[in-house]
Amino acid sequence: MKRQWCIPEVSAEYVASMEDVLDLYAEPYDPKRPKVNFDETNKQLIQETRRPWPAEPGQPERYDYEYERRRTRNLFLFLEPQTGWRHLEVTHQRTMLEFAQQMRWLVEERYPEAEKIRVVLDNLNTHKPASLYDAVPPAEARRILTKLEFHYTPKHGSWLNMAEIELSVLQRQCLDRRIPDEDMLKREIAAWEADRNATQATIDWRFSVTDAREKLKRLYPSHSS
Repeated sequence: MKRQWCIPEVSAEYVASMEDVLDLYAEPYDPKRPKVNFDETNKQLIQETRRPWPAEPGQPERYDYEYERRRTRNLFLFLEPQTGWRHLEVTHQRTMLEFAQQMRWLVEERYPEAEKIRVVLDNLNTHKPASLYDAVPPAEARRILTKLEFHYTPKHGSWLNMAEIELSVLQRQCLDRRIPDEDMLKREIAAWEADRNATQATIDWRFSVTDAREKLKRLYPSHSS
């Protein structure tokens, strides 16, 4: 299916952010300077109030329309597209504190030997360096931030974040059903993550700055000669 882009705002700032991300994607793999995509979504927990009807041969179980809505859980996703690695974390909230904890994990646990970790992410108000200063002591925040380099997708430019593609796969393969509680959610996500990492499922991104200048010319500011 051909992807449709809806970009209501056109500006030089949009173009600059887009080309920055596309240039980053075009760089060859460097384990000392890994490129990681970061995104988040949520999952509504739903408890069945009746047992599902027995399935017909070759058909999935049928669920009753009655159910009980429970709390929503937040899901943070890290994705390294070139190596086929991803990791998900389930949290109760998506505040500055949770964002800071995710960045600290990335620096200390996933890439302790990296010189610089380039992170592609969107412009949510919590996705800022200041979030770390709000969450941890200044010296700790600075230590973590010196290892990170943020590359923001432009406003209305979430299509540039490859983590969004991975979240759509997660939705289709794992989350497109009723899950009643947090423990089950964590088990199902962990199994999905392990399977995807074992197969090293990658994303073959082919859209470049040259493609953008040719196919998305309408986004670029016009210049009179």
